[in-house]
Amino acid sequence: MGVPSEDAYTRFVSAGFGRDLAKRLGLPQPAVLRRYSPHQPLLTGPVLVLGFSQQADAVASALLDWDLDVRRHATPKEKLGAMVLVLDDLSHPSDLAGPVLAAGASLRDLAASGRVVTVARDAAEASDPAAAAARAGVEGMLRSLAKELRAGATGNGIILHGEVDPSSASALGALRFLLSARSAFVDGQFLSVSIPEAVLPEDWERPLAGRVAVVTGAARGIGASIARTLHRDGARVIVVDVPAAGEQLARVANELSGTALQVDITAENAGDRILEHAGQRYGRLDIVVHNAGITRDKLLANMDPVRWNSVIAVNIAAQLRMNEAFLTSELFTDRPRIVSVASTSGIAGNRGQTNYATSKAGVIGLVGATARLLEPRGGTINAVAPGFIETDMTARMPFATREVARRLNSLQQGGRPEDVAETVAFLASGGAAGITGRTVRVCGQNLVGK
Repeated sequence: MGVPSEDAYTRFVSAGFGRDLAKRLGLPQPAVLRRYSPHQPLLTGPVLVLGFSQQADAVASALLDWDLDVRRHATPKEKLGAMVLVLDDLSHPSDLAGPVLAAGASLRDLAASGRVVTVARDAAEASDPAAAAARAGVEGMLRSLAKELRAGATGNGIILHGEVDPSSASALGALRFLLSARSAFVDGQFLSVSIPEAVLPEDWERPLAGRVAVVTGAARGIGASIARTLHRDGARVIVVDVPAAGEQLARVANELSGTALQVDITAENAGDRILEHAGQRYGRLDIVVHNAGITRDKLLANMDPVRWNSVIAVNIAAQLRMNEAFLTSELFTDRPRIVSVASTSGIAGNRGQTNYATSKAGVIGLVGATARLLEPRGGTINAVAPGFIETDMTARMPFATREVARRLNSLQQGGRPEDVAETVAFLASGGAAGITGRTVRVCGQNLVGK
């Protein structure tokens, strides 16, 4: 897929005269990212697995089972598709030098859109200060490394909790996502895996086969992209939006051979109506994606009750009310998944968006507290926090403001709706069964927040 037409600068500096000019002038040179398409290889070159523990060997063996070309030692000047640093046995910060410096020596051999992934244990669970320091050091190292990578390469990490091992099914599910082109705009982030058990997909091309999903706010933009991606991955999809968007909603539903439901999600019975529709059409509901949201921006000094209350009602109160209905329904009991769309504004704040940031921070809080309620059903709930994503809304921004926003991340470009959709689809899949109560940023390692 090509670069979106909105980002002419990235197209200009990607080849030929434009690339040479940008290099001479020291201008940003965002790379065209390798994004997922069906039947493409997982990686474009060998994967180097670094680490000295038995689990490092086990991870290397698992990657071989995926038909990857695995190296345990670097070959000079051999282009690498990825590096995986298995650091589960750290006991002191001095233990980091060997694997980290070995990775550094091979960074120049990392291919365009390559991947660096660390696998380490949770620092908060260490009883020894030296072990805690080493584990925490991994986070600082990885986030800094991610800012040094070039040509569309990304650096991300996996944090293991409790008894989860690097070679457990749930950790491998997270690893596959981070290695894949599905994670093109996820950078400088950590996936926390707290549940060892997972049923990994038999068909990685259609990991949602047989599942029924509902997506709110699905008539256009990110919501429509999420619906398309879930359908591509095998799910039967119900698209939901307000009656005013009914014509466009019907087009999306027809495109996906799905069904459309016109409903205002702030209505008291919105959750019940979704359940009734899912029950009548499919006899079950497995995945809920809370994507619907609005903005009503004003400085707080100029904020009025209508702007404040409407944003809270749509962006967070509606999710709370609908979740109450879903969590008491027998239709929503087979390894259910809830994925909510938050925002980096809810993490770092944003001028003129006190109402919006409040609602999106509330989504993150909701997700953390709801996780335990889904445990008895074998379910999970997580959030995705997009950064600057190229949408109709961002296309209406003033040119200079839009250009600055695009470059304020490590990948020096805006993301696409499908970048958000890919992460949502992963969190809805069996590969993410070990991740719950977490928020994953899809922001190209935005330079605000963490």
